[in-house]
Amino acid sequence: MTFLQSMQLRYTTKKYDATKKIPSEKIDQLAEILLLTPSSINSQPWKFVIISDENLKAALAEASMFNKEKINQGSHLVVLNVIDDLELFEKQVAENLPEGALNYYKTFIKPLGEEHAKIWMSRQVYIALGILLSATANMEIDSTPMEGIEPEKYKQILGLEGYQPLVAVALGARDNDDSNQPNVRPKSRIGRETIVEIR
Repeated sequence: MTFLQSMQLRYTTKKYDATKKIPSEKIDQLAEILLLTPSSINSQPWKFVIISDENLKAALAEASMFNKEKINQGSHLVVLNVIDDLELFEKQVAENLPEGALNYYKTFIKPLGEEHAKIWMSRQVYIALGILLSATANMEIDSTPMEGIEPEKYKQILGLEGYQPLVAVALGARDNDDSNQPNVRPKSRIGRETIVEIR
């Protein structure tokens, strides 16, 4: 299957088959893929938590607004978190980045203030979200990206220090009765001539 075909087949899963679990080898691959996600100046201002424990998933499902059933039915839940402690971030980049990259942060990001720096870091996490959704499609794993979570409750449940949950992704195998499948409800996109220009 080509990458284009996998993207044509992927969709936001609304109903999972709770009896089907993702093999640990595929979860291991996803962990490696997340590790390889690109970020501006290789800043990597994130932490990814991949959850299969049913009790932990259930607790997070209660803090997930309209997404409770997707999380409980799915095989795994991935929580994408951004560093929300600038001191922690600056320590991390000072220890891991070359001088040129560090100087970019000090020259172009830090002077604009803490709020700007945190927005910039959050954008990096959304690159990881795109990579994750593309990878799962390519691996024939169904997924549901969810911003409909309660970040502070997620943070407390996961015991995160210095990180803020931004988005979660349920993973698993679609239920045969999921009415959102492309063969039941075709994908709806604005016309290519409006969205993409090739010059």
